[in-house]
Parts: sequence; structure tokens; C-alpha cells
Amino acid sequence: MNIKKLSFSAMFLALCLLLPFLTGQIPQIGSMLSPMHIPVLICGFTCGPVYGAIVGFIAPLLRSLLFGMPPVFPTASAMAFELAAYGASTGIFYRLLPKNNMNIYISLVLSMLLGRFVWGAVMFLFAALFDVGFTFEKFLAGAFITAVPGIIFHILIMP
Repeated sequence: MNIKKLSFSAMFLALCLLLPFLTGQIPQIGSMLSPMHIPVLICGFTCGPVYGAIVGFIAPLLRSLLFGMPPVFPTASAMAFELAAYGASTGIFYRLLPKNNMNIYISLVLSMLLGRFVWGAVMFLFAALFDVGFTFEKFLAGAFITAVPGIIFHILIMP
């Protein structure tokens, strides 16, 4: 176990819990900017795929249990898989691709796409098992259409 990576991961987890308070007064802005995603993505880049996945999976569930937001089911539960995919994939892509500015952007965009598809898959599974109202239109809206400001924001601030 790498103590340095573990301590950085704890810091990123703390940021996941705190950053949503910046947008908490206006839930629409929080949904658009996705502040909890930022520390997870950075954790994947800096600490690697394992720590990124762990922080990503724990963050929404812990935040839900501590502060009641996002709701545990289905939101935080689906987000746990989405953010775990973000953290793991940024770490994997960053390690696999040559180190240059363009590949940081490529890693980030690929990770955001993969995470959104994982979120959609989990939500479709929840819809099938628990009668959660989720359609392909809701997937497109939640993963891409309403998320465009957050995607742009992450691309601008992350690298």
C-alpha cells in the first residue's frame, strides 16, 4: 500500500464530500457542473486506477449517507458505478497513452464517455429490476444533453 497515494485519495474523497456544497443552494447548477466528479477524475490521474475507482465508488454513497444528497437509490447507487468508472478509466488511459497534453484531454474525454455509459447501463438495470422509470431518452438527457455544461467545465479546468 502506498501511503502517499492513500493520503491523496483521502483528500480527494474529502473534496468529493465538500465541493457539492458550493452548488448545493442551486441543485440545477450542481447537476450541470457535477462538482463531485472533479476530484474523482483527478484522483484517477494522480493516484491511479485502483484508488480512483475506490474513491469514485465510495464518494456518492458516503455523501448520501452523511448529508442525504444525492438520494441513495437510484441516484447515488448509479453514481457510485459511474464515478468508479471515471476514476479507473482516467488512471488506465493516463498510464497507457504517451504523456502529452493532447493525451490528457483524450484520457479525460474517453473516461467521461465511459462513465456516462456505465451510469446508463446501471440505470437500465435498475429500471429492469426495480421498476425505476428510465428510458433511452432519459439516458441521453441525463448523460449528455443536460451534462454539456459540466463536460465543458471539466475539460476546461481538469488538465
